[in-house]
Amino acid sequence: MRAQLAHQAAKIMSDGGITDYAFAKRKAARQLGADDTHHLPSNEEVDLALQQYRALYQQEEHPSVLRSLRQEALDNMQQLAQFQPYLTGSVLSGSAGMNSDINLMLFSDDAKAVLLFLLKNKIDFESGEWRMRISGREETVPSYTLTGSSGIQTHIVVLPESARFSGSRHPQTHADAAAVEALLAA
Repeated sequence: MRAQLAHQAAKIMSDGGITDYAFAKRKAARQLGADDTHHLPSNEEVDLALQQYRALYQQEEHPSVLRSLRQEALDNMQQLAQFQPYLTGSVLSGSAGMNSDINLMLFSDDAKAVLLFLLKNKIDFESGEWRMRISGREETVPSYTLTGSSGIQTHIVVLPESARFSGSRHPQTHADAAAVEALLAA
């Protein structure tokens, strides 16, 4: 049942342009008559199903969409290079579609440094906050959303420098600019 829910959620996300995993899983459960289940698939299971769905049903257009998103991510990463950006999420994993957004993590002990950089370079953004677990504690970190000329949104979270060295950076879930360049070259 978990696999069926994951595949149905993936179809909902792909066909409906939905990026909210929780919403897609709940909708899939309702569609499959399992809306009272407490055993929904994980985001990783849905992401894998989404990759499989795109490979099967969107094999023509998906590679160019993914390449475009990764190129925009790299452009943003190069612009924000002084903050050691890492790409995360669906653009890195390959499950992103044309309605997906880009997710970057930046590192700075001066939380206002990113804000000042955006203002100084006249980059339009919306600011907010994000709750994350850092070094075993729940913390609120600054976040910014940039909207590129293509209309693609890039969500940025700013983490302390110590989080960059926490050992939680895995090649399959976090990629620096060099790794994104390698993906584009492949």
